[in-house]
Amino acid sequence: MVWLEGGTFRMGSNDHYPEEAPVHEVAVDGFWIDRFPVTNGDFSRFVASTGRVTLAEQIPDARHYPDADPDLLVPGSLVFTPPATCPTLGDWTQWWRFVEGANWRHPAGPGSDLSGLEHHPVVHVAHADALAYARWAGKDLPTEGEWEYAARGGLDGAPYAWGEDLAPGGIHRANTWQGRFPVENLALDGFIGTSPVDAFPPNGFGLHDMIGNVWEWTADWYRNHHVPSCCLPRNPRGGTEAGSRDPADPGLPMPRKVIKGGSHLCAPSYCSRYRPAARQGQTIDSATGHIGFRCVRRVTTQDRP
Repeated sequence: MVWLEGGTFRMGSNDHYPEEAPVHEVAVDGFWIDRFPVTNGDFSRFVASTGRVTLAEQIPDARHYPDADPDLLVPGSLVFTPPATCPTLGDWTQWWRFVEGANWRHPAGPGSDLSGLEHHPVVHVAHADALAYARWAGKDLPTEGEWEYAARGGLDGAPYAWGEDLAPGGIHRANTWQGRFPVENLALDGFIGTSPVDAFPPNGFGLHDMIGNVWEWTADWYRNHHVPSCCLPRNPRGGTEAGSRDPADPGLPMPRKVIKGGSHLCAPSYCSRYRPAARQGQTIDSATGHIGFRCVRRVTTQDRP
């Protein structure tokens, strides 16, 4: 882990997606944060120690999905599957496919395994799975403020974790998508799919993969714009409720947590969220092939280095 002294920084962006606004000043206390995202090797040791069965490995509880076809309530997860032709970019179901049997052990579905992926970030973990790992390790998931402060690496206000340009000098600094999303990945950064967590240089705080590779879970509930924490009502699950609801159906509650950092599927033409300020909401009962996590440890004054 890396110790960050904490401080005050400008969180968010007024120049990109509306959910990143407004820019506002945030103070964070000092904390430890994982140098890398949690890897398949790390998660394997956790499962061996605890016997954890992840959400994607469980049969969904029909009581939670009263309108679903019972035959479709099977263990599995969402796997990115490039379509044959360029689709309408507004419909993500054209490249995400629910695959029965896909989970952290079998990231592409049955028949796939973790061979050669021990140092890649673990994926297909829901929020509860990530939190369970953190608690087992004596850590926690970062707040959105902690995560963004860490991702900026001391470059307060810069659009990218490494400065002003996406690919300074033509060199890619993170695992993202180059080419026509979702049908053509030119892999100019050297990778299609996830990459080893140390494949790209660290940011100014010595942290790797804060941008790209996989999105990362945080502890905070999602709202579609920044709101001071003092103004958020309490959530019965703990923490603050950020009004997480499906925008297509405002009457249907869908609790979501903030994910940060973008992934190897973020492209300039579709999802330019490979920036510290970028954020999305992810339903807590979901697992996908491009979401992982890292942990933090908060300490008392006497525990500071």
